[in-house]
Amino acid sequence: MIETIYVEEAIKNHPRTKFILKKFKKSRIILINKYGEIFNKRNQNFRIQKANPNLILAHKKNGFVLPAPDGFGIGSSKNFYFSHMYNCIYDCRYCFLQGMYSSANYVIFVNFEDFDIALKKIIENNKNSKLTFFSGYDCDSLALENVTGFAKHILSFFKTHHQIEIEFRTKSIQKEPFILMKPMNNVILAYSLIPELMANSLDNKTPSISKRIRVISELASRGWKIGLRFDPLIHGKNWKELYQELLENLYNTISLDEIHSVSFGPLRFPKRMFKDIFKLYPNEPLFTSSLSANNKIISYDVEIEEEMTSFCKDISLKYIKEDLIFKCSI
Repeated sequence: MIETIYVEEAIKNHPRTKFILKKFKKSRIILINKYGEIFNKRNQNFRIQKANPNLILAHKKNGFVLPAPDGFGIGSSKNFYFSHMYNCIYDCRYCFLQGMYSSANYVIFVNFEDFDIALKKIIENNKNSKLTFFSGYDCDSLALENVTGFAKHILSFFKTHHQIEIEFRTKSIQKEPFILMKPMNNVILAYSLIPELMANSLDNKTPSISKRIRVISELASRGWKIGLRFDPLIHGKNWKELYQELLENLYNTISLDEIHSVSFGPLRFPKRMFKDIFKLYPNEPLFTSSLSANNKIISYDVEIEEEMTSFCKDISLKYIKEDLIFKCSI
């Protein structure tokens, strides 16, 4: 239940604002000038807000589409990301957003058409490059689809740009609008996954891994391209047995022909971000176990990272070709 919705004055009459507000008829509406006056306020408590976050409807003015960080990609020569929303409805312990933002409130930008313009400009300026766009870097790209309708909107753009890939990164079990559409070969539905036992304590408020796998299997059976994202890889007791069970379950459940790509990435945090996250969870075993400082990054030792990646890759190679496997190193 969203108790309060802050709405920028400039977009109070925007059709998409009205569309979203109809879904929250009991919420209190407060008009504001700029979303930053709520979202960027100092001395906010992320943990307190996370228990009952508010919603902010805003107009994004710039930075619609940005270059993806080095080490983030699945084979294209150029990678970009965009986010129609800031923050996530889930509460995963390792999520970097809790170290990036001081506020746990959700921000939804309603001017979707400006994302289209920015996407078109980048495509026109990179005609000779293979491009992939990632939706959901600063949020879960599908978790609030029933509220925003963003995926349905942006898919219409990519229908006319068949040569350009878009990846929707999610932990949700949201099937619409995909269940109602003919599959598009340039669309990747990418699911973040960790072993069920780990997810029970770390992936708070998310659908269970078993539910995610059922949805992945259903969408794959309908012809949608699937991305499997093991990012981050979590080290812990019996991690080999847990990851082997997860991987083999996936590969034996999903149509292998519809797997677009598989990526593995280590658990890493910039030092400053880790410091803020650690303040939120000083007793969290995940942050007090095998992590150590490597230059400006807090991560597992390189030997642990390489062992985990190699182990999971070797299992995957029993089912899929090596050119479908990527390492995410950000």
